[in-house]
Amino acid sequence: MAIDATPSNSNVVVPSTTGKGGSGAKSVGATTPGLADNFETFLSLLTTQLRNQNPLDPLNVNQFTQQLVQFAQVEQQLKGNSLLATLVNTQKTVQSTQALAFVGTTAVVDGSAATLAEGSAVWTLLTPRKVVATVSITNPSGQTVYSEDRTLTAGANRFVWDGKGNDGKTSPEGIYRVAIAAKERGDENVPISTEVQGTVDSVDLTASPVLLSIGGQSYTMDKIKRVVRPSSDETSGPI
Repeated sequence: MAIDATPSNSNVVVPSTTGKGGSGAKSVGATTPGLADNFETFLSLLTTQLRNQNPLDPLNVNQFTQQLVQFAQVEQQLKGNSLLATLVNTQKTVQSTQALAFVGTTAVVDGSAATLAEGSAVWTLLTPRKVVATVSITNPSGQTVYSEDRTLTAGANRFVWDGKGNDGKTSPEGIYRVAIAAKERGDENVPISTEVQGTVDSVDLTASPVLLSIGGQSYTMDKIKRVVRPSSDETSGPI
């Protein structure tokens, strides 16, 4: 049963809209305290409800109190959601600021695709132990343009391709992929992972999450494994 907490014959006191140093209009942006913000409002509603209840049909005080408490909890939850939304927006701003700091740096990410530019494409081959592997490079059409057998030591092995195919021809600049096949005794495949590095050319702040452009490909910030200083003594050709 709905209960009107204000008696029908009660006098309503309206605050004066004029006065010394006062103004009738509320300031822009002013907020009204909610039930959860003002415990006196809670007590006022409770006592008013009890004072004006029907003597022939008294209210269930416990139920009324529970309803007020639930209302306060819901109101508090809504405010909590608003604060969470503010935190998310703040986090996006921080992430955007961090992403902009990567522009112009040389970043390392997991991947097999590297850009052949200015006569070289660089990969890092990671192997758990020393193996003899076949390294193959394919062009954007999926055709193998270069392959060789080489010994890889345990850990990180830097591989630089000068763009020349097995036929001696120089391949055009673009994105090329590397594939490594290594087997041990018993024809067991050895897992070898690859990393690529390149300069962060731009940042797409409109994407969610933010995307970094490295060598014409897009990566999220969590894909970046490390940032390195470019080596000044890089030489072209497979090493």
